[in-house]
Amino acid sequence: MKPASNFSKRPSKKSNKSAQSGDIRIIGGNWRGRRLKVHNKEGLRPTTDRLKETLFNWLMMEIRGAQVLDCFAGAGSLGFEAASRGAQSVTCLEKDKQAASQLKENCQVLKASEQIHVIQGDFFARIETFNTPFDIVFIDPPFHKGFVAKAINALIEQEVIADSALVYIEQESNAEFQLLNSELSSKFELIKDKTAGQVSAQLFRYKAS
Repeated sequence: MKPASNFSKRPSKKSNKSAQSGDIRIIGGNWRGRRLKVHNKEGLRPTTDRLKETLFNWLMMEIRGAQVLDCFAGAGSLGFEAASRGAQSVTCLEKDKQAASQLKENCQVLKASEQIHVIQGDFFARIETFNTPFDIVFIDPPFHKGFVAKAINALIEQEVIADSALVYIEQESNAEFQLLNSELSSKFELIKDKTAGQVSAQLFRYKAS
């Protein structure tokens, strides 16, 4: 689930309208231009089109054929975009039952239930049942909860990040936890970094050994 904050200090009218109208737009790939319903829940904010465009430009050469994990799927903005752009498999974890139900409905709308797998439940409990490594991992939890550090530790402990996998982290720009300043820094190489307004977006390469 996403925090109720804007990526840009002055969001475009189009982006603001999309957030209020309860839908997301896929901006690239096979389903480009398709709009999908979003469960209307306080604090559930899809990643903005501007930030999605930046992220998937970063991932352009890596996304096709990848095994993708969206740890805190929310509205599915990142997971559905990855699938649209050619990811082989996308696993979306979402704690909220109604939000997860909406994700499953959107899979049916796109006829993508074999490509996109929605799992309802708490990330920290569900990840313990995984044993297959992922090529790309999205970590975009609710802000101000301290989930980023816990999520990274859980992923490493469970060995579900493939060697040389890409890990995307989206968090508040003033977050206390910074991966490069942590005891885990030796395992991650910063590839891309962007901060605007209240949001920090970083893409890392994971080094298993």
